[in-house]
Amino acid sequence: MLDGATARTDTGCQHGVSWYAAHLGAALSEGAHDVNQSLPHVLSMGIERVASLHPSCDLTHEGTPSAAVAIVRIAGDWAEYLVLGDVSVVFDDGNDPIVVSDERVSQTALVERRAADAHPIGTAKKQQAMIRMKHAELAMRNRHGGYWIAAADPSVAEHALIGRLPEASLRRFAVLTDGAARAISPFNEMEWRDLLDLAEAESPESVLRRVRAAEAADPYGIRWPRNKRSDDATIAFATK
Repeated sequence: MLDGATARTDTGCQHGVSWYAAHLGAALSEGAHDVNQSLPHVLSMGIERVASLHPSCDLTHEGTPSAAVAIVRIAGDWAEYLVLGDVSVVFDDGNDPIVVSDERVSQTALVERRAADAHPIGTAKKQQAMIRMKHAELAMRNRHGGYWIAAADPSVAEHALIGRLPEASLRRFAVLTDGAARAISPFNEMEWRDLLDLAEAESPESVLRRVRAAEAADPYGIRWPRNKRSDDATIAFATK
């Protein structure tokens, strides 16, 4: 699962976020097939490969295209995972759901985030505050004390959240972008187990419909302050 980071400033790149996410996704899909390679290594090599595809762009630019990444790989007796950036993976092994979310980006630019939340979505003041927030956020990107996301530096893979669970105990799992995870927060439409239950009993689209309904009910972000009225929302769900 890749979720391209919204570009609100110059990027120094002629290609854009969609191009970056598509090429990184292809590289990761190919690399992850080799179970002898760790997931951080797969991510590192994928980032390096995409960087090599556009060397004429300014890859040192603070706004160079980037994407959050989540990978789940079934390898032998284990379900391995990697999470980097504001995406989530939730596993169900029959006990309480095991949720892996990278919240580091939301802990940056706190003053600027609060200022942006004070304005309704769609207003000029909101847009201006969002640009200030983005600059403050980018100043903390891929550095200690800030947050980490796939961009042009392969070494960020060292900072991914990784782990593994016994495959035999795993009943089902889901991988979500932060737009889909809005069902949990800030909308409080359901708990993680409810999300898995709904995705299995009906479909992942049913979860997304709940998200879209909540967004539509609060189009200006008054009840639930947020950056965008509607965010990209994707869920991948698997069950035995």
